[in-house]
Amino acid sequence: MTAFRHAVEQRWGVDLPDYPALYSWSVENLPQFWASVWTHCGVIASRQADRVLEFGDRMPGAKWFGGAKLSFAENLLRRHDETTAIVSWGENGVRRALTYGQLFAEVARLSRALRSDGVSPGDRVAGYLPNVPEAVIAMLATVSIGAVWSSCSPDFGIQGVLDRFGQINPKILFAADGYSYNGKEFDSLENVSAIGAQLPNLARIVIVDYVHPRPDLAKLKNSVAFDAYVAGHPSSEIEFAQLPFDHPLYVLYSSGTTGAPKCIIHGAGGTLIQHLKEHQLHTDLSVGDGLFYFTTCGWMMWNWLVSGLASGAKIVLYEGSPIYPKPDVLFDMAEQERISVFGTSPKFLSATAKAGLCPRDTHDLSAMKTILSTGSPLPPELFDFVYAKISETVRLSSIAGGTDIISCFALGNPLVPVWRGELQSRGLGMKMEVFDGDGRPLRGEKGELVCTKPFPSMPIGFWGDHDDAKYRNTYFSRYPGVWHHGDYVELTAHDGVIFYGRSDAILNPGGVRIGTSEIYRQVESIDEVLESIVIGQDWENDCRVVLFVKLRQGVTLDDTLVAKIKRQIRHNTTPRHVPAKVLQVSDIPRTLSGKIVELAVRDIIHGRTVKNKDALANPEALELFKDLTALKT
Repeated sequence: MTAFRHAVEQRWGVDLPDYPALYSWSVENLPQFWASVWTHCGVIASRQADRVLEFGDRMPGAKWFGGAKLSFAENLLRRHDETTAIVSWGENGVRRALTYGQLFAEVARLSRALRSDGVSPGDRVAGYLPNVPEAVIAMLATVSIGAVWSSCSPDFGIQGVLDRFGQINPKILFAADGYSYNGKEFDSLENVSAIGAQLPNLARIVIVDYVHPRPDLAKLKNSVAFDAYVAGHPSSEIEFAQLPFDHPLYVLYSSGTTGAPKCIIHGAGGTLIQHLKEHQLHTDLSVGDGLFYFTTCGWMMWNWLVSGLASGAKIVLYEGSPIYPKPDVLFDMAEQERISVFGTSPKFLSATAKAGLCPRDTHDLSAMKTILSTGSPLPPELFDFVYAKISETVRLSSIAGGTDIISCFALGNPLVPVWRGELQSRGLGMKMEVFDGDGRPLRGEKGELVCTKPFPSMPIGFWGDHDDAKYRNTYFSRYPGVWHHGDYVELTAHDGVIFYGRSDAILNPGGVRIGTSEIYRQVESIDEVLESIVIGQDWENDCRVVLFVKLRQGVTLDDTLVAKIKRQIRHNTTPRHVPAKVLQVSDIPRTLSGKIVELAVRDIIHGRTVKNKDALANPEALELFKDLTALKT
């Protein structure tokens, strides 16, 4: 960060004595700032931009690096040497490693195989995969052609996958034969078969053997083993497609609060330059550093982690439960792999604290310079735990952004102190502000997170949203011309940020964003259930999912029915969607237009006053959710 600050001063003839000055300059001089990031972080492009920013007064509508041509994959595969690129650990005890040279060769083979299968720029390729090297290889091979990558983790049920991949119609599906979690193995081939049968444009299913050495693919139509698929293809060269800065790279998914998940399209150049900035400047990531984040392939932090290759880092993958086969397995990995940047969540840190672990006494973590935490706000007491029990010298950076921007609005900063309970700073080039309900800026008060100037990693749009109506409505309807993110935050006196959670009804257990409609869709397919409402309850430094059900007359919620409800949700979504509590109520509050009111119920169970009860058709129903004994344990 300091080297970058000095480079900016020299290039542009400005005086920037500290980070606040650099931040202010970056958001008031967007073209110069992002041009500096491009140069300083070494973006590889076959053609330079004609202009860094056009239509900078429009949001949406700004155009970045017009005329530039580049390959995202080429930027991540810039090294071909024998230093380590990927290390993979599984809870099954298997460790694998690939050098940069080996990674390049594997991507070359697979890229040729995909081209032979007719994959071309703009085609979609999907991954239904555990967090293993083949997922990274498949992504890089896909985007080297200019095709679009999208992935889900294998704990998603059939409907959850179809709600996502069914919208984008992939040509190729990469899937594993199964996965392991918490000491149990789960077979995926039955799900893969059902998913493949409902994807009409699917030409090939490529199976990675993760659970079984030679899975039986006889009953899986148009399928081939990964090794057989790449066999015979040369490994020496990759034909990197040179494409515009805003060429589609990834499709990520919203949580589906009000229906099917939104398919968010992110561009290659915007994703690359934003991740380079966040890794090299805000995280101080250098060549040879070990970068780890505990994530699945269904969360944007996987995309963020993989981009560490562009900075010459060793990326570390972990597949399985973070506390199996023992609660400190991730610290074993951190010690053995000499991890420099350790990414986790408040839930994991809380579990580590409750288990009575003291990693600083049991592990050599001297290589660890940064701990990152995201997924939910990191409470002050976990700051205390990290410095008391993990490391006195580590930089603890709580970071926050999201799938919507495939990056962060607020994150770490090697130039400023860590303040207990706060995110260190707003990201360079991100004019993040806090607005009240009327669009007035706030400081030292809670309000809505907004961004008042464009940034390169804004989505290209939503898949199938041809007139951008959904895109505009999602981010720009609350404050026209201003990005509205949906987080409830505060700017502090230290110019840090405090997050108070989502300002909408999205659930967030363990840092995994879950849309309520995904749960409703499963619960209300059960005959005994008339309707339901689901909310997130603040619980033990995390959020737990609580489901309330209104049942048919004469039906009582017993253990058998609770098990049936949980089984239905688990089978068709993911284990993280399964509610911690299922409770019966006789009525569910609704607005006059018939919509259930999740936020009002959430406020009631947290003891907060519900405003504007006049908008409810049956406000008396809120009384059913007050002071419930079942929610106190």
